[in-house]
Amino acid sequence: MIRYHITGGLSLEETLENVRRSAAAGVEMIQVREKHLSARELHRWTERIVHAAGNAKVLVNTRVDVALACGAAGAHLPGDAPPPSIWKPVAPAGFLFGVSCHSAEEVRKSAQNGADFAVFAPVFAPFSKVSFVAPQGLERLAEACRAAPIPVLALGGITWENAPRCLEAGAAGVAGITLFRQPEIRSIS
Repeated sequence: MIRYHITGGLSLEETLENVRRSAAAGVEMIQVREKHLSARELHRWTERIVHAAGNAKVLVNTRVDVALACGAAGAHLPGDAPPPSIWKPVAPAGFLFGVSCHSAEEVRKSAQNGADFAVFAPVFAPFSKVSFVAPQGLERLAEACRAAPIPVLALGGITWENAPRCLEAGAAGVAGITLFRQPEIRSIS
C-alpha cells in the first residue's frame, strides 16, 4: 500500500518535522505542494525536504524543472498540464510522474500519456481545502482503478478509518495533507 504525503499550509520547519515523522513511519512518497512559493523558495524547500525524507521518494507539484534541479524522484502534474510524455525525454531513468485525475477517463488518458500513477480525487469531501469537484465516492474510485494498469491513489477526505474502504475499491494507496499531520501515521492492509 502506497502512502502519499502531500505538504501544504505549514512553515518550512513544521513541514520538515512532519516529513521526518512520515519518513520514520515508512511513508513511500512525499509531494512538495507549496504553490505560494517563488521558484527560488520552492527550490530551497525541496532541497531541504529531499534531505529530510529519508527513503521516501519526493515529488514536486507542477514544477518539473525544480524537481530535476533538486534531485527529487519525480513530479506531480495537474490534469491540465503538459503530459508526462512531453517531460520524459528530459528526465532521468526512473523519474516518476503522477497525475491528478477526477474520472476514469482521465486516469486512462494519463496512463496512455506516460503517467506512472494517478491520484484520484476527491473521493470524499476534502479536509484541507474547498474542492470545486463534488466528492466522487468509492464506486467512481473503483471505476478509476479499473481504467488503466497504473496505480491509483485515493485523495480527498481520507482518514485512517476510511482508507481500508479505498483499498477495497482497488486503490493502490492513499494520499493526503491532513492525513499525514495526525500524530499516528499508520500502515493499512
